[in-house]
Amino acid sequence: MSKGVAVPERSTERMPAGRPPRSPANTGLIFAFCSYGLWGVLPLYFLLLAPTGAFEIVAWRVLFSLVFCAVLILSTRAWRPLVAALRTPRILWTMGLAGALIYINWQTFILGTLSGHVVETALGYFINPIITVLLGVFVLHERLRPAQWAAVLISFIAVVVLSVGYGRLPWISLILAFSFGLYGLIKKRVGGHLDALTGLTLETMWLAPVAIIQLVAVSIISGLTFGAVSPVHTIGLIGSGVLTAVPLLFFAAASRRLPLTTMGLVQYVAPVLQFLVGVVILHEPMPPERWLGFGLVWLALIVLTVDMITAARARRRLVPETF
Repeated sequence: MSKGVAVPERSTERMPAGRPPRSPANTGLIFAFCSYGLWGVLPLYFLLLAPTGAFEIVAWRVLFSLVFCAVLILSTRAWRPLVAALRTPRILWTMGLAGALIYINWQTFILGTLSGHVVETALGYFINPIITVLLGVFVLHERLRPAQWAAVLISFIAVVVLSVGYGRLPWISLILAFSFGLYGLIKKRVGGHLDALTGLTLETMWLAPVAIIQLVAVSIISGLTFGAVSPVHTIGLIGSGVLTAVPLLFFAAASRRLPLTTMGLVQYVAPVLQFLVGVVILHEPMPPERWLGFGLVWLALIVLTVDMITAARARRRLVPETF
């Protein structure tokens, strides 16, 4: 949430009998499930935007995200963090790089979704925690625990198995995992200086010229569908901007209320939902070798999650939390 968004203070009025005040952790879980739940059903939303193609969808997604952010900033008077960021070249250029990575992620995700590879997009977000661990080693020079190395090794075997099953490397999954992993790394480095709303505003400001050029190209090649199909379809394209910003704001609210281990567990809601959408609703093929590959990925995630929880408990015993 942005710095300018008012956060309700704890009420001094007596709560009605039988309705105790909701704890920050419970509120955080609600925000987290809303965030990852929305991300999980995005494939269905984009499929409902047919006959619009992937490049037009991404372009409108960028522009309407920027419009939505601008409305939020004006309505909540949260322009001071944005002005401060615009006056800081390091942050401004860093968010330009973040924008490029999230553009790659969005475009790959929607291309995969519209071409019948929703399961492969889900795999990318299952792999993402492993990629984050590897980036910690090669970029941040972190040292891995034995269980983390085991998870990395199992994931590598899973990619080999899936490559044999697909007859090629799962490029959609790998591009999604690496682009979002690098995006998360950049956001982590500037996270103390930017709130979610300001960050998304800067990213979409950088991407707006790209989106406009993309729309011009689509209009020349195949023609734009915006405003030409139906009012509901047009509202759907406009809503893509809202569905981009809202989960990010929910995520920011959740991350301030929940420990990292809890967020790490809830993050699997999105790829699980995407996987179910691909297999159960869209009936994408899942031959035995793909089940084996996914099973290995899930095993790696279980190893990684257990290690994360164990390490977090050990840290709490050494440094008791204060409230």
